[in-house]
Order: sequence, then structure tokens, then C-alpha cells
Amino acid sequence: MVEDERDIATLIVHYLVREGYRAETVADGRTALARIEKSPPDLVILDLMLPGVDGLEICRRLRRNESTAAVPIIMLTAKGDETDKIVGLELGADDYLTKPFSPKELMARVKALLRRAKREEPAETKIQYGRLTLDSSRHQVMDGRKEIHLTAKEFGLLESFLRSQGRVLTRDHLLNTVWGYDFPGTTRTVDVHVRHLREKIPMLAEMIVTIKNIGYKLRDDL
Repeated sequence: MVEDERDIATLIVHYLVREGYRAETVADGRTALARIEKSPPDLVILDLMLPGVDGLEICRRLRRNESTAAVPIIMLTAKGDETDKIVGLELGADDYLTKPFSPKELMARVKALLRRAKREEPAETKIQYGRLTLDSSRHQVMDGRKEIHLTAKEFGLLESFLRSQGRVLTRDHLLNTVWGYDFPGTTRTVDVHVRHLREKIPMLAEMIVTIKNIGYKLRDDL
């Protein structure tokens, strides 16, 4: 729990402990990054406005670090502006709650994210697609010997394509699979991330085929 307001941190920890979780609180961004990277937790509840390093930057750094890239993150903030919410989710946050919040709702979201993380825990296998290799256990993508740096959502999108080669995937399906059912954005978000994948991995420019008015398909005829 990364929160500089002591009363809120104490309240949340009380509920977490009551639900059977071990919980630790940190009040500033730099300390939080050091603690999380040293010993990655099962889940992070992250305030947006923090001294030192803010929540968005913490989220960005955690998603870029191999050891913390898959840790579920719930952003908890007083900012209710839709732009802040979308930026947080685009940086890799899994969920978002705006203060004032219901502790019971937060606990429900914590449980749901932990269940999902357990179900989606990747097998230690690699997916090969031509010269492209996706290693889900290391959260790494290689184009030959060159590592391709992707955001958490770009990685999730690429993995969805690679695991469904030859199948048409609708934008709604991709939005639900990669971003989650309660993501506030539109299917335009999928189009933007597909464009980013095509730019970062040139071979995908031709291999990811746009299916008009429906979605996309990754060709399986390499």
C-alpha cells in the first residue's frame, strides 16, 4: 500500500488484514520503488499523488522492470478526471478507484485481481513466430537477437495475437482480454496499440491483418 495519508493507509490495512492478507505501507514514491523492486508483492495499491515520485511514474517503472512487470496494480487517487484514469491504465495499472471510496469495494477488486493473476500466471514457455520470440515467464520479446521493449498492454496484445494465430479477434475481445471488462476507454484504444506494435516490430506490419469493422488477425502462413 503506497499512500501518504496515514488515516487512509491505516483503514485499508485494517481491511486487508481482516481479509487474511499481509499488508505493508509506504508513504513516499522513492521508498516504495525500492521496496517493491527488492521484494515484489502479490499486489500493489498505489496512490497517484505522492511525495518524491508520483504514482504514474512508479507504475511506469514497475512495468518496465522484468521482476515487477506482472504485479497487479490498483491506482487509488483523489483525481477523478477521465484523462488521469486513462493515463494510469495505459501505463499498465490494472484497476482504478477514486477517493472517496468504499473499502468493501476495494477489497472486492483486490480479490478479483489476485484471482485473475493466479489464473493467468504464465507457463514458463516461449512462443516462436518466425524470428520473433515472446517469453511470457520473463516478460520479454526478442526479434532475433534484438530485444523489443513493449509496454505492459502492448505485450499483452502481442501475446493474445501469438496465442490465437490465424483466428479473427474482435476489438471488444482484445479490449476485454488485455485491458479488462471495466476499462473506460473505447475500441479505438486497441487500434492505437496495434499501430504501436506494427511500428515497433516491422514484420507485424503485414502479418497483423485488419478485418474491416471487426478486428484483427495474425496471419499463420509464415
